[in-house]
Parts: sequence; structure tokens; C-alpha cells
Amino acid sequence: MEIDVIGLGVSTVDILSLVDHFPAQEEVQRAIDMTVEGGGPVATAMVALARLGAKVAMIDAIGDDWRGAFIREEFQREGVVEHLQVRKDCTSSTACILVRNDNGARSIVYSPGTAPELSGADLPGAAIASAKILHVNGRHWEACLQAVRIAREADVRVSFDGGAQRYRPEMEQLVPLTDICIVARDFAEKYTHETDIHKSAEMLLESGPGLVVITDGIKGSWVHSREAQAFHQPAYQLPRVVDTTGCGDSYHGAFLFGLLKGFGLERTAAIASAVAGLNTQRLGGRSGLRTYPQVDEFLKGI
Repeated sequence: MEIDVIGLGVSTVDILSLVDHFPAQEEVQRAIDMTVEGGGPVATAMVALARLGAKVAMIDAIGDDWRGAFIREEFQREGVVEHLQVRKDCTSSTACILVRNDNGARSIVYSPGTAPELSGADLPGAAIASAKILHVNGRHWEACLQAVRIAREADVRVSFDGGAQRYRPEMEQLVPLTDICIVARDFAEKYTHETDIHKSAEMLLESGPGLVVITDGIKGSWVHSREAQAFHQPAYQLPRVVDTTGCGDSYHGAFLFGLLKGFGLERTAAIASAVAGLNTQRLGGRSGLRTYPQVDEFLKGI
């Protein structure tokens, strides 16, 4: 099976509860809504791509517990090809997420699980080399660097997700090796030590990538390319936000979808913004993901 995008990152089980307020002390409150679904930045980007119609695969290490079984079942249901190492007697990553009903704010408790990180020897080298894009966010660090080397040797484009609060100094080794760099404003500022968003984007471009996108939630995103004029893509704000979980991840997946389809950067950024905006309408990072015809219809109605 030909693969458009292969992702390398951490897959989680997200347990989400929609609540009236965050507990300030010991208490019991009734959830307005609750759901359990797969999560993780790269993993959710792969599911977003699959919903849009791309052929995708996921590389990760998970435990052989019920969480690992849940992660696999959801990938299979979404059509995501698995390159998963199932670690015996280990647990998989889990996040418990409280979402406030009035404004979509979140409080997250995270357990990374006990499955050891992947090594370079665990990588499906042939699958990486045959994909069109490798999408990473720096997890499984040594394996990530090796996967990027495999991709570059095979002329596979490398996409990087730099999330908010996820900057680490070692990322300065990774960003110059990427072609597509989509990062949160927080990451960009910490990486470049520059608060002006345009200067920060240009500094990221100078470090290696040919395309840089800086995202900033409801303020939208800024797209800078070596081959086109920079522009701002507004966020599509719908009447009521239920949950922002997975919005950045789905933006990444949708942006890669637009690039795969050969759309122009403005059309691609609009699709990514639409997918992220529509994803806020339901509880969970994947419940609100749409197909391409649905996204196209939404954009035509704006």
C-alpha cells in the first residue's frame, strides 16, 4: 500500500469530561458529557489526514494493556496503517482531560505509560523511505533523528510539529533537517528568542525549512515560504467552542493534506484552519474531524 504520510510520535488514550468548573478542592460533580478516544499530536494528525482521504501510517511503541488495544482498534477503524511495537507487560500513554463547558478551557493530567521509547533499530525503514512525507514532533528522540535521516536520503519531505510548551534545546538539531515546519507561537519565540512573529518565521526559514507556519490559536496562523509571499490566515471562529483538544494536531494533518493535493498555500492554509475550527465543535480531539467534501462545503459557505 502506498503511503502519503507516515507519522512518528506517541499515541495516547484520551479520557475527556465536559464539566461546569475545574475542582478547586475535594468534590464530586456530574459531567455534562464524557468520551474516550485516541489522542497524541502526531497520531491525531494522521487520523485527520485519513478522514480527509490520505493514506497514512503511524510508528510508535505502546503497551499490551487495554489502552494499547484501544489505540490499535481506533487506528484500524480510521484506516491508519500500523507500525506499532507492542511492549509486553507495559502500559500505554493516557491523558485525563477536563474541559470547561463555558469556554472550552482544559485541565490535563497525563501518564506517559511504561512502554520504552523506540530505537533506530525498531524503525520500518522501507516504509519511511517509500512515503511522500514523514511527520514528527521529536518524540522517540533517537529514533526520530534516524527516521529523518532515512527520509532525507530517500528524498522524502520531513514535516515537524512544534507544539506550545514543547520546546526543548535539542530541537535545534531537528528543525534544520525539516522541510515543513509548523509550530505554535510559543515554540517559535523560544526557538528564535524573537517575539515579532514575522521576524521569528523568517529566522526559522533561515535555519533550514522551506516552509514555516506559526500558529496562534484564535489569532490564526502566519505562513512564510521561500517561494511565495508571506500571508496571514485567520482562524475560523464558530459560534460556540466546545473543546480545543486536537485543534493544532488536526491543523497539521490538514495542512499536509493540502500540500499532498498540490493546492496553493492560501487554499491549504484555509483548509487547515477550517479543519481546526470545525474540530472545536465536539468533545475530544478526533470527534469533530471532517472529510474533505465536508470541509470544502464549509469553506464555500463562508
